[in-house]
Amino acid sequence: MGRPLLNRRLAEFGTTIFAEMSALAVRTGSINLGQGFPDTDGPEEVREAAVRALRDGRGNQYPPGPGIPELRTAVAAHQQRWYGLTYDPDTEVLVTAGATEAIAASLLALLEPGDEVIALEPYYDSYAACIAMAGGKRVPVTLRPSTEDAQGGGHYRLDLDELRDAVTDRTRLILLNTPHNPTGTVLSREELAAIAELACERDLLVVTDEVYEHLVFEGAHVPLASFPGMRERTVSIGSAGKTFSFTGWKVGWVTGSPELVGAVRSAKQFLTYVSAGPFQYAVAEALALPDDYFHGLREDLRRKRDILADGLAEAGFRVFRPSGTYFITTDITALGEQDGLAFCLGLPERCGVVAVPNAVFYDDKAAGRSLVRFAFCKRDEVLREAASRLKQLSGG
Repeated sequence: MGRPLLNRRLAEFGTTIFAEMSALAVRTGSINLGQGFPDTDGPEEVREAAVRALRDGRGNQYPPGPGIPELRTAVAAHQQRWYGLTYDPDTEVLVTAGATEAIAASLLALLEPGDEVIALEPYYDSYAACIAMAGGKRVPVTLRPSTEDAQGGGHYRLDLDELRDAVTDRTRLILLNTPHNPTGTVLSREELAAIAELACERDLLVVTDEVYEHLVFEGAHVPLASFPGMRERTVSIGSAGKTFSFTGWKVGWVTGSPELVGAVRSAKQFLTYVSAGPFQYAVAEALALPDDYFHGLREDLRRKRDILADGLAEAGFRVFRPSGTYFITTDITALGEQDGLAFCLGLPERCGVVAVPNAVFYDDKAAGRSLVRFAFCKRDEVLREAASRLKQLSGG
């Protein structure tokens, strides 16, 4: 065959880094701090709700295309309960096969070939692939470390002037992720207000990935849709996986105006059509858990963050302590290393730990070359053992 089999839009991507590093962890028997999934299940009552749905025959056949009414109602109630946002479950909520499908469907629905999409760099790898599949052009705006001491809690920050300068007449939308993977940045109310003002001024759509909304350790999660003029131009994406520690269920959702949700639904129906029938009933119950659950989850992850962050610092890494998410970004130059990819590929043999090189999340490879991401959504004893192993790198 003279022509390559893979569509040229996807030729640059290959296998996702998460699959590669998780396979490496299995092959070497290493502790997997690369891929962001917990090593324990979520609440027992939520798991039992899924079992009950299976046994009762609810969701074993095709559920409704937009999602079961119970879950759409629960999503709308969640948005009202936590953020004061009102959505009609029938016209303004769409259930998806996780947040990844929600992102793909949103971009496929809203982009025409040649449209520019601004994404905060480093970005989750599916963003670039989904923009490419939709025929769009990604325009990265790079988050950069603040000048404060990283060991004391330095954070990555958005340069609002750089963001404004990135907008052209071809810009269609901004793809936003807050809390942000992989840096752990939580955009402030002031930053979000500036983004909202820019979007209104330049008539831009915004797709916001908010899957870590309940994993904020400093500051607060503020939905962009809550700002003046943004409800009608924002597609907000949420997910049960990170909030309830059932990442394998792949239950996500989209909220927005009827016009936006209708557009996303038009694309989504030709992707999976429907998915996760019995799990949708369980997630509907999960979203109604008392506040104590959500607060307890945050405090549990805060403790895990500190266990691993302290251990990484003791092992000689420069640590950027995150304000949210599952992840810690580190700089390996203090260890005498420069190449994060080579470092991560060799790490399992050196000390039995797997991490992810941040360079794969950058167009500007030099900006992420020495950066490595670790996931801390693991049991305390696993994090402590990983930290102990990592100290071997500095002779500790």
